[in-house]
Amino acid sequence: MAESVINNYFPSQVVSDAEKLSYDYGLKIAKAIESEWFYQDHGNTRYTTTKNNFHNLRLYARGEQSIQKYKDELSINGDLSYLNLDWTPVPIIPKFVDIVVNGIAERMYDIKAYSQDPYGVSERTEYMESILRDMEMKSIDQYVKENFNLDLSENDPERLPDNEEELALHMQLSYKQSVEVAEEQALKVLMDGSNYELIKKRFYYDLTVLGIGAVKTGFNTSEGVTIDYVDPSNLVYSYTESPYFDDIYYVGEVKTISINELAKQFPHLTHEDLEELAKNKSTHTNNYNRGGGTPDNNSVQILYFNFKSYMNEVYKMKETGSGADKAIEKDDTFNPPAGKEGEYDRLQRSIECLYEGAMVLGTEKLLRWEMAKNMMRPKSDFTKVKMNYSIVAPRMYKGKIESLVGRITGFADMIQLTHLKLQQVMSRMVPDGVYLDADGLAEIDLGNGTNYSPQEALNMFFQTGSVIGRSFTSEGDMNPGKVPIQELQSGNGGAKLQSLIGTYNYYLQMIRDVTGLNEARDGTTPDKNALVGVQKMAAANSNTATRHILQSGLFLTSSVAECLSLRISDIIEYSPTRDAFIHAIGRFNVSTLEEMSSLYLYDFGIFIELAPDEEEKALLENNIQVALSQQNIELEDAIDVREIKNLKVANSLLKIRRKKKIDRDQKIQQQNIQAQSQANIQAQQMAAQSEVQKNQAITQSKAELAQVEAQLEMQRMQAEGELKKMLMEQEFQYNMQLRQMEVEGVKGREKEKEDRKDKRTKIQATQQSEMIDQRNNKKPPKNFESSGNDIMGGGFNLGAFEPQ
Repeated sequence: MAESVINNYFPSQVVSDAEKLSYDYGLKIAKAIESEWFYQDHGNTRYTTTKNNFHNLRLYARGEQSIQKYKDELSINGDLSYLNLDWTPVPIIPKFVDIVVNGIAERMYDIKAYSQDPYGVSERTEYMESILRDMEMKSIDQYVKENFNLDLSENDPERLPDNEEELALHMQLSYKQSVEVAEEQALKVLMDGSNYELIKKRFYYDLTVLGIGAVKTGFNTSEGVTIDYVDPSNLVYSYTESPYFDDIYYVGEVKTISINELAKQFPHLTHEDLEELAKNKSTHTNNYNRGGGTPDNNSVQILYFNFKSYMNEVYKMKETGSGADKAIEKDDTFNPPAGKEGEYDRLQRSIECLYEGAMVLGTEKLLRWEMAKNMMRPKSDFTKVKMNYSIVAPRMYKGKIESLVGRITGFADMIQLTHLKLQQVMSRMVPDGVYLDADGLAEIDLGNGTNYSPQEALNMFFQTGSVIGRSFTSEGDMNPGKVPIQELQSGNGGAKLQSLIGTYNYYLQMIRDVTGLNEARDGTTPDKNALVGVQKMAAANSNTATRHILQSGLFLTSSVAECLSLRISDIIEYSPTRDAFIHAIGRFNVSTLEEMSSLYLYDFGIFIELAPDEEEKALLENNIQVALSQQNIELEDAIDVREIKNLKVANSLLKIRRKKKIDRDQKIQQQNIQAQSQANIQAQQMAAQSEVQKNQAITQSKAELAQVEAQLEMQRMQAEGELKKMLMEQEFQYNMQLRQMEVEGVKGREKEKEDRKDKRTKIQATQQSEMIDQRNNKKPPKNFESSGNDIMGGGFNLGAFEPQ
């Protein structure tokens, strides 16, 4: 892109507002833009140079680049008659472009609206303070509810956070003002109605191929708010070095439209004006249509542009009779009348304003010049104004734009030349052949009277690999053709092919190195021995190399959402289609109707919540699995964490749920310990009670046993008494009998004694008398012992009793 900037064509902006609104001033602005972009410098204009450059990059991105340079490289003095090659470009670059665009365009995101006006901030603050009050008074509220059946809490007690960290997370996840929901719903409906997903893929493609992307937001009474794709090759803008084009003061685009479309867009044009434009258009076709295709006589090129300037808001300050000041709006030419400076005063401020214009290129015909009716002013600063165009070029330096495709076109050319050289080498390669010595065959006799023919020799050689030969000729000489068939090597074409294939792979690797799109990103040649984690890290590094494209696309989306938010506010407040727009949004959510009617009173901050990529999802999932494996969270907690797209918020929720689960487990463990202690105490009490009951039972049993024993003892004693009584009676009887027997024995003994005594007395008397008689009669001594009848001896013989 040309870096020359021609600023001396633009008229001065230090003029009155009325002059800025004049037709002549607008024509000067349009002609200045035309001179800057369509002024021929050495045969090329800034516009055509940029357009041709972007056209060539798009051809490379499609694999349809010009093949003339390759023909010039291989031709000899322009002669290609000896080359029969396929000149079709190798589609290497389209593959890398598709990998980047498809990978980025599929990233999911949510557009979040944040109410940042004083009313929204105060409402959010009041809600947080009510939550804090309920958190501080939770125990008291619970006591009052249990004892007095009064609910003093302002919020649901079951959903109250436990600490300020959970409160901050609750405000991010759960709290959403109804007006914020209405704003997000309105943005979604407007984007869906304009097919923004398709527009997004187109500008991501432009960011990858051209290095610049652009989107335009607009408003018309028939369609309402619109989002349009802008082709960067049709853009014109003031010189800037900012990648976000935030300091440009004009921007526009060139469109080729038909005459009938021109008449519909600008109905004030007369039939004569249209005829004049059609006639004069052909004069400038070659200058402004270069690189734009075949010119059409029924179409014209229109330059649509926005011009940012400033305007003066002037008020006449007059002091009333009551002493108050009264402000009366005036134009910027107002000055207090001479001599009345004390009674009147001039109050002024400068604010940015936007002018819209349209001009037929190559003519002096200005189709439109007016101040924009629906200027987008941030409510945080009403002195600023936003352009209708959102542009970003992430790799721009000194006005020169660099793209991913622009880095690799040289390597793609070398790959194409290598591919052509491969074809050239392959076309010159011939298969291996054989050498047939006809003279050697003539000396061979097969033994059947016939010679060895060449055809038979070749058939035998190709089918069996064998050949018949003779070492000597028929004359006996050495035969120089003893091997009649020999193989012929075709040369070193294989080495050339391997060299070219190595060169091809080298330039392919250079493309990967320059773009950062390694093999892990597209999965073409994954290493089977590489770990999965290593492959993911390589793919993540490749994503890092193209992150600037993703961030640029998100910037465009965020910028478009901000513009839509500002336009929604103006539409609801000023547009005649206000009611239709509110009902169009409200049909998707009836609850937003009431909020939509007052949406213009709010100021929203728009931010993009990007869904995590595969690497971030893997890290989060790893944290979830670790927490699950350690039983630090429940399955329901894991599901809730996975549903959050913001990785930082998801990790915060995971930490809070993990902490709460650990605290809950500790409480449960303490409760279990207390329950176990209570169970042990109850068990001990039960044991003691059982022991007491046991002792009581034992005592009672012993008492009963003692009572039974006593009864038994009494019965025994009674029985024993009776028995003793009987025994005593029996004994008494026996004693009486014994006594009687003893008495009788004594009597018997006494009697026997007396009887014996009497007998002895008798014997003694007898013996005495015999002794007397002996003495008297002088008889011999007499033996008074028994003569054997009273003792065992003497004459008592026992022999008769002995055994026979």
